[in-house]
Amino acid sequence: MRRFLFLLLTTACVWAPTLAGRAGQGTAPAAFPLTVDSITRGPDLLGAAPTGLRWSGDSSRLYFEWTKPGEDEPSTYVVGRDGGEPRKLTDEERKLAPPPNGRWDRAHRRVLFADDGDIVIVDSVAGTRRQITRTTERESNPQWARDETHVTFVREGNLYIVPIEAGGNALVTQLTDVSTKKPEPRLTDSQKYLKEEESKLIEYTREQIEKKKKAEAKEEADALPRLELAEGQSAVDLQLSPDGAHVFVLVNERARGAKATSVPSYVTESAYVEEIPGRTNVGDAQNTRKLAILNLETKKSVWADGGFAGDAPPRAGDQAEKPGPRAINWGMPEVSADGKYAVGYARAFDNKDRWLALIDPETGKSSVLDRLHDDAWIREVRGGFGGFGNVARFLPDNRHIWFVSEKDGWAHLYTEDVSAASPQAVQLTSGRWEVTSADLTPDRQHFLFVSTEVHPGERHVYTMALDGGPRTRLTTLTGAHDPEMAPDGSMYGDVYSYSNKPPELYLVAAQPGASMRQITTTPTAEWRSFKWADPEVVIFKARDGAEVYARLYTPEMLGAKRDRTRPGVVFVHGAGYAQNAHKYWASYYREYMFDNLLISRGYVVLDVDYRASSGYGRDWRTAIYRHMGGKDLDDIVDGAKYLVTAQKVDPKRVGVYGGSYGGFITLMAMFTAPDTFAAGAALRPVTDWAHYNHGYTANILNEPQDDPRAYEQSSPIYFADGLKGALLICHGMVDTNVHFQDSVRLVQRLIELHKKNWELAVFPVENHGFVRASSWADEYTRILKLFEENLRLKR
Repeated sequence: MRRFLFLLLTTACVWAPTLAGRAGQGTAPAAFPLTVDSITRGPDLLGAAPTGLRWSGDSSRLYFEWTKPGEDEPSTYVVGRDGGEPRKLTDEERKLAPPPNGRWDRAHRRVLFADDGDIVIVDSVAGTRRQITRTTERESNPQWARDETHVTFVREGNLYIVPIEAGGNALVTQLTDVSTKKPEPRLTDSQKYLKEEESKLIEYTREQIEKKKKAEAKEEADALPRLELAEGQSAVDLQLSPDGAHVFVLVNERARGAKATSVPSYVTESAYVEEIPGRTNVGDAQNTRKLAILNLETKKSVWADGGFAGDAPPRAGDQAEKPGPRAINWGMPEVSADGKYAVGYARAFDNKDRWLALIDPETGKSSVLDRLHDDAWIREVRGGFGGFGNVARFLPDNRHIWFVSEKDGWAHLYTEDVSAASPQAVQLTSGRWEVTSADLTPDRQHFLFVSTEVHPGERHVYTMALDGGPRTRLTTLTGAHDPEMAPDGSMYGDVYSYSNKPPELYLVAAQPGASMRQITTTPTAEWRSFKWADPEVVIFKARDGAEVYARLYTPEMLGAKRDRTRPGVVFVHGAGYAQNAHKYWASYYREYMFDNLLISRGYVVLDVDYRASSGYGRDWRTAIYRHMGGKDLDDIVDGAKYLVTAQKVDPKRVGVYGGSYGGFITLMAMFTAPDTFAAGAALRPVTDWAHYNHGYTANILNEPQDDPRAYEQSSPIYFADGLKGALLICHGMVDTNVHFQDSVRLVQRLIELHKKNWELAVFPVENHGFVRASSWADEYTRILKLFEENLRLKR
């Protein structure tokens, strides 16, 4: 199995005294200085988690990518199934190793992948590499075909196939002719008349016309299966059905009239200001994904029918008498191994419906297998531990599909018999917990999945029969586990972490409660020498009675004393749909270290999983529909009240900080709850949601032209007049995600409102996620100064 996108990339492990001397450990550690300059060294202290786990086909070796502290990029390592010291591969050895992402054959021995635009096969047992293509064109999306005797790939918008056992005599064959239709020359009325008269009067002209028709008919008979695209359309992916009868073509239709933003870069090699191409804003015209199907024998093509979506709902201000068809985006279908069934995935433009549909490749007609509807917005859940997971995938019988869905309000496993006369989804797991990742075991006889069943802040590994029933829990250590099962099913690699222990790789027998053998130790000895706080996961009651999970940091965790002024800080994680109040290593590791710095100075810190955070089900996720800065902000304000009542923090000495979505919430807190927070640091914040991207924002707030009220009540720029406390705004000037323009527009608003107690810090060379340690240090020095002057030291 490949790594799964729903698990945080920074899951990890604990160290036990018996594991001293493992890979990456140094000599006697130097004392770790808990300062801003020290903690913002980031990767120079912690490196990066082992990622990209993949086993050799004989289950004897586990390969992974690993970045040690101070290194700029990951290297490939290998360790035997019996453990021991992992070995770094040379550049030549790396070419013979299976890649982090590729398509394995059924035996899990050979892996197929694109390497710098060429197609390659590596035999993971023999340790051999075979170059399938070597061209100046770029080939992509290779797949096994014809019972794994051939390989298909995409080149310049068309599908090609090549046998893999023909040695140097392999013939590359083009299967499709996908091209943009050339417009017919437009004749004037005079030109049409002369042309028609010529064929009437001159026999030679008539003969030439007949010859041309015959030549075109012969050319058509000998031509490849053709799909003519309209102007603005392009083929982005092509897939041959397992039976070799059809080619599915995913077509992108470029939006007309859309206007992309641009981001100016001021510090450049040329010494001139350069423009970085940006994105469109929410509500602007969006591209469309359509699905075409080519019959390779008849050469006929059809388009997948999305009629099941019905008519579009009327838009605000739309005077049309009859709405047109509802707009949907198609995904590449999942096709059964015998080629009999093709299950397509479609999502409505308004994000409120998702369909799984059985597609007839001959006619393009489709019938709905499963519909997921949400009055707010649907959550797309893809199966598999990463790599090439689709929304729905087939079980070994080629009749049943399996998928993860929020149908009952929580992400759970379902199966469905697509061959049934009246297909119905069957729920296999249930409860107030979520399946966060899932796949089949290597023998394809069980599910292997990770879930939050034990606790919302833990991730444990389970197996279960394909028809459901009792679940077998494999892992026991508190924290998060991210497994990669060996092909023989006897053991797995596990990237495991705990709250104060960063990610490491373990080898574990595939048995319940098996012991874990640590393979890597990533952070420096200096970093490990410090006794980092183990935050407590607490629950407090929100004003509406909801139970809110949060991480609590107190000075006592570091053996420190609370400052006599009793200051407190609330940290707000980013992304909105993310989780940070858990019992494993946080992706916000700099903020984790900064919170340690704060409590060492006597602060109490609360890290809240506010409404919209992940891991708590559908209702929690969608509680911010049409009002970001509503329920989510209430939870932050109520978290501050928890600090006051339960932790005896001075109500006049509470601060708040966060980045991206956390920066947005910080602004809303400072503007709309000014008596709760004395100081706030808004980092790379969204200030006006009408200026953010479409994919994220339209889910939650609809489109600004249709729902302006949602945008106005959710955007801090409309509430800037409420600022009372001390505000720090930090923003990278080459931020291609939340544009620097967001902060510039807010600053202009603050100036016009004659607000004084604010500061803007700009970082000329930083994007949304800072890279340079000096930038991180400058930013967090300013945050610390803000809190010290306004919370702890202020008299």
